[in-house]
Amino acid sequence: MRYATTLLAVLLIMCRGFSQATPPAVIEDFKPSVLNQPGQEYPQVNSQGYARFRIIAPTADSVRVSLGLGGRGGTLLKRAADSSWMGTTEGPMDEGFHYYNIKIDGGKFNDPGALNYYGSVRWESGIEIPAHDQDFYALKNVPHGNVQQVLFPSPSTNTSRRAFVYTPPGYDKDAKKRYPVLYLQHGWGEDETAWSNQGRANLIMDNMIAANSIQPFIIVMTYGMTNEVKFGGIRNFKIDSFQTVLVDELVPYIDANFRTVANATHRAMAGLSMGGMETHMITLNKPSVFAYYGLLSGGLYTPEEIKDKSQVKLVFLSCGSKERPDAVKAAAAALKNAGINAVSYISENTAHEFLTWRRSLHEMAPLLFKN
Repeated sequence: MRYATTLLAVLLIMCRGFSQATPPAVIEDFKPSVLNQPGQEYPQVNSQGYARFRIIAPTADSVRVSLGLGGRGGTLLKRAADSSWMGTTEGPMDEGFHYYNIKIDGGKFNDPGALNYYGSVRWESGIEIPAHDQDFYALKNVPHGNVQQVLFPSPSTNTSRRAFVYTPPGYDKDAKKRYPVLYLQHGWGEDETAWSNQGRANLIMDNMIAANSIQPFIIVMTYGMTNEVKFGGIRNFKIDSFQTVLVDELVPYIDANFRTVANATHRAMAGLSMGGMETHMITLNKPSVFAYYGLLSGGLYTPEEIKDKSQVKLVFLSCGSKERPDAVKAAAAALKNAGINAVSYISENTAHEFLTWRRSLHEMAPLLFKN
């Protein structure tokens, strides 16, 4: 319960996306967001991180852009001469990916100009503020892996469930080579598409493999919301159902259908936010299944919780600098003092958002499966 309460506090630290300092004069070098629908001019972003929106709603009385997970914060648009609604954020947004939606006379809609991403238990519009370090998740002319959808049988839920599986470049060329596996979980209100779509996990992997900076491995991403939990009710989440799906159904399916190294020392679990809470619970409940643990803005481990240090190869803890960096660093230090291989990482100038988690995956991946 204490862990769930702590994670709830973390979940409520949502990205507001704005600088707290006096905003600078706006530079008029706006360009369409890279996440726009084909041929759509708006929304736009400029070199400072401001976002500008244009919505066609000629009979509306009020139009507001709500930014951030859950629609917090926002920009009130003004009616233009052509009866469209226009507006620019009051300040620069944090770099990276942001969810948003449009409120028209109180109703919630998606922006017709932007692509949609599953978050907040609905498909939300998405906007990308170019990051100064975006090269590590950019689409480059390098060999690319494959992200495929699989449907695996789940007797415990009396249905077939979906997972997305990333296999690294060259997987199909060497029928004898076997790979470690990272089970990577999304956050509350998201689904198994999040790490590929919002997180760009496959591109991060492709680029690191091309640079010879990591050992290639498989990533498995599946839906973690096996309980019907409303926002604010995270403490009511029970791990039992999802633990059965993951450990007793999905892991055996992956080992039987992909060329894995089917043992704990070649298996990792990590997750962002609520996916970190799931990771925390399952790795402690099933220490013989996973040897590498990663909590990305998803809580902490204490030395007392880890009963057998010899089974744990790595504990990776991370968050944004606008979250709880001191707690993450202190937790990693305590684990190290207890003889556990622990690493902390803090993403500078980000909060509870996908640039934090993209960077975290980029930092964690080279540390996996090295022992």
